Amino acid sequence: MPEVITRPSARILLVDDQDRLLLYRGLGLMKNSDHAWFTPGGGVNDGELLKHAAARELREETGHSIPPEELGHVVATSSGHWRRADGQWFLSVDSFFFLRGGELKVDVSGMEDLERSLIDRFHWWSLPELRSTDERIIPLGLTGLLERLLDDDIPSEPVIFPWHHPDPFS
Repeated sequence: MPEVITRPSARILLVDDQDRLLLYRGLGLMKNSDHAWFTPGGGVNDGELLKHAAARELREETGHSIPPEELGHVVATSSGHWRRADGQWFLSVDSFFFLRGGELKVDVSGMEDLERSLIDRFHWWSLPELRSTDERIIPLGLTGLLERLLDDDIPSEPVIFPWHHPDPFS
């Protein structure tokens, strides 16, 4: 078994005042990865609480600042293994928060250079767009949870999304 680095991340399901979800399009860090659409968010620093990481990532990636307490509880999780292009193995543990953000203008100037190099655009997705797209959306199953969240049906326990990469050890 190769050395595996555990990488927790805090991600945000950010919805604007028109019930559209913000997703970024970019290339992953995986070997042979194709583009996909994914939520704002990223790695949790050592000793950092999930809510604090989510609020920090939200500020860095969208320019939108909120107190961490405004995020509520984790509404979904996803986890699995993947291999970076340089061969390093990771176990990602993604935690998703839901946030209604009102009328928002996205400011990506706070992104790190690596993030900017991997992301080529963002888009506010409506539910009909998400239901009908052939694009790759991460996490898998996001549309069903978003429908619930927009109906104010917040799960009391996190929904578990399937992992979006093929099993690397099979």
